[in-house]
Amino acid sequence: MYETVQFIHSWWAYLVLIMLLIASFNAIIGFAANKEYSATNFRIALFTLIVSHIQFLIGIILYFAAPYFKMWAEEGMGGVMADSTLRLYNVEHPLMMLIAIALITIGYSKHKKKLTSRPKFKMLAIFYGIALVVVLSRIPWAAWL
Repeated sequence: MYETVQFIHSWWAYLVLIMLLIASFNAIIGFAANKEYSATNFRIALFTLIVSHIQFLIGIILYFAAPYFKMWAEEGMGGVMADSTLRLYNVEHPLMMLIAIALITIGYSKHKKKLTSRPKFKMLAIFYGIALVVVLSRIPWAAWL
């Protein structure tokens, strides 16, 4: 089961990263060019929200199924925090991805409350852009590529 969930989590991450890049740049361009917010922009933001939440749910399943999770019981907090690999997989990656999901969700919710195009794009650009930086900072690149 672990290998299957890990495979899905790894490949779905490409979709999340692509959508987050598209949504962030779409919002930045829309804001900078003072474009009208359209149904296509809404769909891009919504699809990014959906795929990122699905990825997070897959990640939660993977977290508890992974062999790294068992290290909490074997090594304890001090052992996990002392080992950079265990710390990445057990603490840093899950925490930062949770923060990224929260940023995406907050940005999406805030942008819906705005009445005009420029503030909508601004909210999406800020929150999705920060979420993109957070995601890129904690991807385990050595294991992923």
